[in-house]
Amino acid sequence: MTRDEERAYVKGWAETGRLLEEIRWRELRALDDARALKASSDLINAALQVPLPQQRRQWSGLIDQQDLFHPHRS
Repeated sequence: MTRDEERAYVKGWAETGRLLEEIRWRELRALDDARALKASSDLINAALQVPLPQQRRQWSGLIDQQDLFHPHRS
C-alpha cells in the first residue's frame, strides 16, 4: 500500500466514524422511554448471563480502588 493509499484509507475510516457518530446521536435523540428501558434491561440481562469466578464474587477491588482515589483514608 502506498503512502497516498494509506492516507485515503485512514481518511475513509475517519469519515465512517463521523457518520456512525451522527447515526448514534440521531438514534439516541429518537429513543423513547419504553425502548430505552427495554434496551437497558436487555443489557443488564446479558451481563447477568456471564458467570463470575468465585474470587470475583468475594472481592471486586472496589475498596482498593477507593483507597487509590482517596489516599488520605488509608
